[in-house]
Amino acid sequence: MDILKNLFERHFQTTAERVIPIQGQLGGSARNIFRIANGKFTAIGVVYGVREENVAFLEFSKHFRRHGLAVPEIYVEDLNRDAYLEEDLGDTTLFEFLSKNRAGDSVAPEVIEAYRTALATLPRFQIEAGRDLDYTVCYPRDSFDRQSIAWDLNYFKYYFLRLAGIPFNEQALEDDFARLTEFLLSAGREYFLYRDFQSRNIMLRDGRPFFLDYQGGRRGALQYDVASLLYDAKADLPPALRQQLLDHYLQNLGQYSDLTREAFMHHFYAYVYVRMMQAMGAYGYRGFFERKPHFLQSVPHALQNLRWLVHNVELPLNVPTLLAAFKSMLASEKLQALASETESLAVRVFSFSFHQGPPKDDTGHGGGYIFDARSLPNPGREERFKNITGKDASVIGYLMQHESVHQFLASVMSLVDASVSSYQNRGFKHLMVSFGCTGGQHRSVYLAEQLAKHLRSRNGVEVVVQHLGLEKLGK
Repeated sequence: MDILKNLFERHFQTTAERVIPIQGQLGGSARNIFRIANGKFTAIGVVYGVREENVAFLEFSKHFRRHGLAVPEIYVEDLNRDAYLEEDLGDTTLFEFLSKNRAGDSVAPEVIEAYRTALATLPRFQIEAGRDLDYTVCYPRDSFDRQSIAWDLNYFKYYFLRLAGIPFNEQALEDDFARLTEFLLSAGREYFLYRDFQSRNIMLRDGRPFFLDYQGGRRGALQYDVASLLYDAKADLPPALRQQLLDHYLQNLGQYSDLTREAFMHHFYAYVYVRMMQAMGAYGYRGFFERKPHFLQSVPHALQNLRWLVHNVELPLNVPTLLAAFKSMLASEKLQALASETESLAVRVFSFSFHQGPPKDDTGHGGGYIFDARSLPNPGREERFKNITGKDASVIGYLMQHESVHQFLASVMSLVDASVSSYQNRGFKHLMVSFGCTGGQHRSVYLAEQLAKHLRSRNGVEVVVQHLGLEKLGK
């Protein structure tokens, strides 16, 4: 990590005090991503050995910022050492915001507004910024062309259908793939195709969306990116909301293009299908082939989307073998079993007072971690903090001023992250993490809240927080 510290010090002219990993092996990317910070500055550092992909991200970022789009500023880069530093956009993804602000199919208005803003911005990437983009830096292809489509379809065939045990006639399926490819290529493809326009790649800062992970972008059709966001399996948007958001995108598209709604919709659901097949190929490769079961947690949601499509959409082309494979997937006992096999890991996070004793484990798992925060600076000794808690901004600000708090929390997150990954891979269902301090009001509460926020960004983790000391105090 020395290269990232050096880049930080070169840009900010000050020493980097903390380097904290913020993406583990649960992500689908091989990039190593870190938060580098001191008491005044913070940045995101990336180390990744594929130079062409780094170049694509850096050049696209600079281009989009010239167009006034909300993407991270690139602070400094060293391509010879596969590293760069970019603006820190915080920790809240659109996916996390959605997960915390919904109850079943009821999605909070502020989440819907964030989706609407993202979709209203999308045509600016696709059309406005896409006009003068340098497509020669695209990686691995400069167009979502016949070769790109073949890669995605074969990914689905070999890593999902084959490994899930779905029967199909290979030649008949290839014939359907050929017809589907020709149909996809008949759509207008002179636009920028973001490629991974999904809720985990949209950050929210002060309620405003910022956009990431467009390094796989290339020239292509408008429909693909809309399908990526609206049919993102794990986000599991209700069909009525998907339609509402699709209408909103099309209304905004009219400001940038004279493409009619009918022309857009003629190809839209074919792009939904191909995007879903690409995603399921990824789930199969990571889950079935690499045996990382957390990637299979999205499969039940993808099947739910697929079921809706099969029953509500009629494609304007004949692909009988592909549709038969989809129906076999929906009937597959192996795939249906994933809904129970890949239940989320439940992580219960507690804060407590050592005077009252640690929380009891009622799952039979054994109690998990207990971290003693009494070595940290104590806000409870200052009169101004007596009647407030570790959830309040002034207490949070006080604790964040101390390097020992950052070091403590970084160590905790490293240990807990390792356990979460191991528990998920081994199929465990419960983990308990408890923070104790003197009164259970300030330090332990702050640490519990910070860990919970961190864990909620991970796939397949359900987090429940309970502040036992605050409950005793009636807070």
